[in-house]
Order: sequence, then C-alpha cells, then structure tokens
Amino acid sequence: MKLFKNIKQWLHNQEHLFYLFLIILIVPNIILCFTEPMPVVAKVCNILLPFASYYLLMTLSRNCGKMFWILFLFIFFGAFQIVLLYLFGQSIIAVDMFLNLVTTNSSEAMELLDNLIPALVSVIILYIPALVLAAISIIRKRQLSPVFIRRERKRAFVALVIGFISLGAAYGLDKRYELKSDLYPANVCYNVVLAFQRNAQTRAYHQTSKNFTFSARASHPEDRREIYIMVVGETSRAMNWSLYDYNRETNPELANMEGITAFCHALTESNTTHKSVPMLLSSVSASNFDSIYYQKSIITAFKEAGFQTAFFSNQRYNHSFIDFFGMEADTYDFIKEDSDDSKYNPSDDELLKLVEQELRKGNQKQFIVLHTYGSHFNYRERYPEAHAFFMPDFPVDAEVKYKDNLLNAYDNSIRYTDDFLARVINLLKEQEVDATMLYTSDHGEDIFDDSRHLFLHASPVPSYYQLHVPFLLWTSENYQKAYPEIQRAALMNRQKNISSSASFFQTMMELAGIETPYRNDSLSVVSPLYTEKSRVYLNDHNEPRTLDDIGMGKEDFEMLQRRGIIFLLQIPH
Repeated sequence: MKLFKNIKQWLHNQEHLFYLFLIILIVPNIILCFTEPMPVVAKVCNILLPFASYYLLMTLSRNCGKMFWILFLFIFFGAFQIVLLYLFGQSIIAVDMFLNLVTTNSSEAMELLDNLIPALVSVIILYIPALVLAAISIIRKRQLSPVFIRRERKRAFVALVIGFISLGAAYGLDKRYELKSDLYPANVCYNVVLAFQRNAQTRAYHQTSKNFTFSARASHPEDRREIYIMVVGETSRAMNWSLYDYNRETNPELANMEGITAFCHALTESNTTHKSVPMLLSSVSASNFDSIYYQKSIITAFKEAGFQTAFFSNQRYNHSFIDFFGMEADTYDFIKEDSDDSKYNPSDDELLKLVEQELRKGNQKQFIVLHTYGSHFNYRERYPEAHAFFMPDFPVDAEVKYKDNLLNAYDNSIRYTDDFLARVINLLKEQEVDATMLYTSDHGEDIFDDSRHLFLHASPVPSYYQLHVPFLLWTSENYQKAYPEIQRAALMNRQKNISSSASFFQTMMELAGIETPYRNDSLSVVSPLYTEKSRVYLNDHNEPRTLDDIGMGKEDFEMLQRRGIIFLLQIPH
C-alpha cells in the first residue's frame, strides 16, 4: 500500500509527469537505434534532435497533459511503429504501410490482428495510462510553475542546438543519410504526405487514364480458336514448390503434367499486393511505376485485339488498381463480394466454376484472368480439411514455437494451389484448342525461416523469401504444334534470371501474338530475344533499387547465392 501511495504521489507531481511524457514520446527512437542498420552518428541524431524537439514543444504550455494530447499524432505513430517492429523486426513506417490500411479488407485485418496481441498489449501498457494521466491533468487544470517552464525551455534550446549539430554530423559522415528517410518521426511525416498524394492520384485514375490505348492488334490467324488464362497467385514462394527442388511433395499434379515449363529464378519487384499485382497486369514495372496512373491493363490490350475478356477474383475490393483493372473486362466477378457476410471465405476452387461458364460461351478468342487467394495468412483457412496433407496444421498462431505447424499449413496451401492449377489446365485440355496458362505469385512470405524470425510479407525491407516466386507456363498440344518456336524459347530461358513483374505482361502478349508499341520481347520469357537484366525492387518511395541497395540481410544474400540468383547484380542495366 505504501508503494502504491508513493507512486500516486509521484504521478501527482506535474514536473514528474512532464519528464514521463517526454520519455514516452522518445521511446520509438530509442528502439529504432537497436533495429535499424544505421551508422552510430545517425543513431545519435535520431535520438537527440527528436528529443530536443519534443522537449521544446512540451514547454509551450504550462499544462503538460494538454501538450501530450496535442502531440497525439506522434503517439499514434509511436504505437504503429512499435507494432511494425514487432511484426517485421526493422524499418520505419513506410508509405505502403499507410496505403495498406485503406487497401486491406476487414477480414484480412482481423486475421492479422489476432496474432499481434503481444505488440498491441505493449503499446496499450505504454500509451493508454499516460494518455489517461494527461487527461486527468487537463480536467483538473494542473499547472507547471513559470520558473520550471523557463528553465526547461532553456535546456530544450541547448538540446536543440546539439541536435542540429548531430544532424550536420550525420550528413557529413554518411553520404547516404537523408532526413526524409532516416530521421524518425520526420520520415514518417514525409511518408504520410506521400501516402495522401498517392491516394489522390489513385482516386483520379479513371480521369488520367481515360484516353489511354495500347493500339493493340492480333497477329494470330482469325480462324483458330484461342484461349489464354493468366493466373495471379497470392503469397506463394518458390522455395516451397517441389517443382523447384523443395524436399516435400507439394506439386504432385503439376510435376506429372505434360506441357509445363517452370522458370527457376523469378523474383518479384514488390512484396506488397497493391503494387505487385498491378505490375503483373500491366506493362508497368519498378523502373517506370508512376506511369501506372496513366495506363490501363493487359485486359484492355486483349479487348482491343478482339478477345472476349473475363476477370475473376477470390479477393475483396480494395479500392486500388486491382479493382480498376479487373473491371476493364467484359465479364468480372469478385466472388467474396457476392455475399454480405464479411466472414465468407470461399476456396479458390469457386473460381473454376466461373471459368467453366466462360468457356461454355465458346468465343473464338478468349482471355481470362484469375486472381486467387492462394497462400495468404491464415494458411489453414486457404484449403478444405480434406486437403490437409501435412500434419499437424494447428495451431496457426504467429509464434516461433508453432513454426512447424505453420509450415505444414502453408505447404498444404501450396498443394492446394497445385491442384487448382492442374484443374485449370484440365479445363483447357478439354477444349482441344490453342491454349496456354501462365502463372506467377504476387510475392512470397516469411515463416520464421532464420535467426531473424521474420513473419508474413509487405515488410519495408524485403527478404529473399518474399521475393523468390514461382513462374510457370503450360501450353496445349495444339498450341505447341502451331507455335513450336515459343516452346523452344521457353525451354531455353527457363534457367535464366527473370523479373516476374516485368516479364509477366510481356510474356502473355507474345503468347497471344498481340502486337502493340508497349510490347517488349526482350522481357518475354518465351522469346529468343529475352535478355537478362539487373533486376530491381520497388522501394517505398516508388524508386527502383538493386537488391544490394535495399538493406537486405546477410541471410537473404546467402540464400540468393545458394539459389543461383545473386550473380544478376553484376549485370548492367
């Protein structure tokens, strides 16, 4: 009781609260010093300058609780930052993190929040009591003395001068240092502004792209029936496919199917769905990503070339380019939106019913895009119980101790994808026409794979596991006989380094024989003109960066070397 009474008296003292609030505000900066790979001088600056700024701001009112609430935006950023560090281990809140808030549907968010309880509890313990104390201070109109305010303001000015000196030292000693990228919370504020700008550009998309045309035309014979299916997977990483030498049988169907070409060294240019999928569905890549606000998708190119088009998705609307592109099709359906139940969770097999309906139309030229839910967390919910091959697949809580169970569930989802793709191919085989299916995933996933204990995807700094994706092609017997040079080129390129984001669109355009100024055969993996290029990754500010320039960990580069992918970094642009 005496201890409780002493704590109560200490907290009743406004000067003590002043210092307590100041310490709470600077906590994220202290944590970032341990998580971010920055030089010591930058870490010092990352504490001194923000600390001095908060210090000075806290002296602008005699009621410290009032100032603490005025700075609530930075408290929110601090809570968000701590949760982010718990999830990904490093990096400040990225632009994509804010955009993910408006592009992630509620069911996905709940699946993730259920596994962030330790981080959420931590931020609640850190910030909620402080906000309550600040509110009590405001309600009871408690005041700091003028003498205290004048003294602390002088100290704050001295600290601010020292902070700016440390900023100058950071710029002078580290050529890569940038305030907008490296100084928290200035970098977060800059990212918020960028997020609002991008959101405004996205909302204006229909206006900025309305006059766009591919000027596309078909070059294949008009009298031959053709069907092309493009499948965009979700969160599927190549290293868990037995087609790519995984030690578990996760591809029993595709491994025994004729006409399959699996490209071994494909990397995505983004580990976030709202960027990766639009790149896969358009001629846009990391090197020219901002042109996405002015272009339309591959669906429009096929429509211009005379194809009947369809887009079927097992994901909900996310108010991004994926929705815009899908709605370009003659027929489209986001099947999760067919039910008012937010918990409605159909399997990817439901998409096959729509494919069957579309094929029954018997159009001479057909193009179908499928956007699956693949292996998105929660893995156990991505496949029916009857498809639980690797056991146990429960529990699926996001904890290191459940890694084996998580991996079992994830591998089951890959086997289910294998079965799904095999059934798509069988539907095409039944048509006995010129047909191809092209598949890749938007990105991969971390599943506590190494000492960093990373989990999920969309981290500001990607890992190898999030970048290496499956990329495969199936061609029918009719198609192979009509275009044997395509199959020869595919086999010739299967071991080459590929950027899935840059090559997916271009490969499908060549498969279908669609000619347009936006077609680039040097990026098509079914062309003898295919040329390996130094692959890049789209960073948070939509700037292309080579893999050795984005802060990937030592473990990632070791894995890239083992997989035979790392040598691409020496290939010039």
